[in-house]
Amino acid sequence: MDENTIFSPPPNINTQNQNPIVPPQPENLPTSPPPSIISKILKIILGVAVVLTIIFLIYNFVLPKFFPAKINKVTLTYWGLWEEASVFAPIIDGFEKEHPNIKINYSNQDIKEYRERLVTRSNNGNGPDVFRFHNTWVPQLTELLLPLPSNVITKEDFDKNYYPVAKKDLIKNGAIYGIPLHMDTLNLYINRNLFQASSLSAPTDWIQFGNYSRQLTVKDENNNIKTAGAAFGTYGNITHAPDIISMLFAQNGVNLDDISTNTQAVSDALSFYTSFALVPGNVWDNTLDSSIRAFASGSLAMYFGYSWDFFAIKSMNPDLSFDVFPVPSLPGRDVTVASYWAEGVLSRSTHQKEALLFIKYLTLKETEQRLFTEQSKKRNFGEPYARMELAESLKNSVAYPFVANAKLAISSYFVDGTYDNGLNSQMNNYLNIAIDSILEGTSPQSAAETLSQGATQVLRQYGQ
Repeated sequence: MDENTIFSPPPNINTQNQNPIVPPQPENLPTSPPPSIISKILKIILGVAVVLTIIFLIYNFVLPKFFPAKINKVTLTYWGLWEEASVFAPIIDGFEKEHPNIKINYSNQDIKEYRERLVTRSNNGNGPDVFRFHNTWVPQLTELLLPLPSNVITKEDFDKNYYPVAKKDLIKNGAIYGIPLHMDTLNLYINRNLFQASSLSAPTDWIQFGNYSRQLTVKDENNNIKTAGAAFGTYGNITHAPDIISMLFAQNGVNLDDISTNTQAVSDALSFYTSFALVPGNVWDNTLDSSIRAFASGSLAMYFGYSWDFFAIKSMNPDLSFDVFPVPSLPGRDVTVASYWAEGVLSRSTHQKEALLFIKYLTLKETEQRLFTEQSKKRNFGEPYARMELAESLKNSVAYPFVANAKLAISSYFVDGTYDNGLNSQMNNYLNIAIDSILEGTSPQSAAETLSQGATQVLRQYGQ
């Protein structure tokens, strides 16, 4: 090349017969599938989705119409007292319609040895899921009673709807152990004809009661009582004797949870009570028939009883004319005794959830009213309402006296008619001994001290 040449064209290279230069390709580069494969995959996925949707619709909406699914029913056993199954049938039917997976087997139990049977069966694993128990039995059944949760009833609702005595009896250490379906209090029954014949009205205090009972007592020439003024003063032949004496204790200021704190008041009440059976001014004695039979026969002017005595008296003597009034009282001491039953759930039930649903339904206001209606078809009236708000609806009913003073009622472990062979029976036994001993000559003070010691021993046995 000439050194004076600054630039010269490249040599003429013939590329006609040479292969084109191709840039190098990366190794193993994935290639996209042809569009036809993607389409096939989408169709498969869509088809599977359609099939699954059809299966879902058939299984959930078509098959159930022809082959209804079987519901696993839970059967609850409910132990009641006194009421026939026919009375509870409409109540149970209503519950089962709302809860088709729950069946209720109602069993009307015999009151005799009921508490013992309840405890034994429950401990053996074949007790009831829901059961009725007396208002004084909580200390004996603490291990068997399931505390009711707030979704069944709150403490505020209990306080609002039920009588103070129920709050005291059924709420322990903040836990609610039962809900009553009825309330009952001790009242004074008077023979209308005997009172009218003597131009007397029902006594309102104990002075009147004493005067009227002696005025109405009729004795023969041998000083035997032919017509008794009042069933008062003995124990064995007076129906509800422990309840009557409890009423006297309470009106005289005795603490019924611990009578040993005021033995003088106990002594005074025992002395007053037994004076009605001591000659020569006695109006009652141990030779007479039971007080409820005497009243039904027309040979007793005044009888202390509860609402259920109304039916017993009417069954013995449908033609007897009588009225029911509040018990006499000391000035400013308008106190009577309550004896009633509540419904509870067994703590060992294997169906607690369902049992709680049932007891919640049982204790609804509407259920209580329906139950009263069903009971009234069988007898003069149903069990007096447990709910305070329903008391006024009984105002023109013969049932009203038994709730009229319920707000003033107290409860007592000295109580008749529970047949518990436990706390009540043991307490009553000591009371029986006290009354009999006074009638046989023991001083009321000595009898009161012995009674207090025995009662304290029994209460301690049951953790009270």
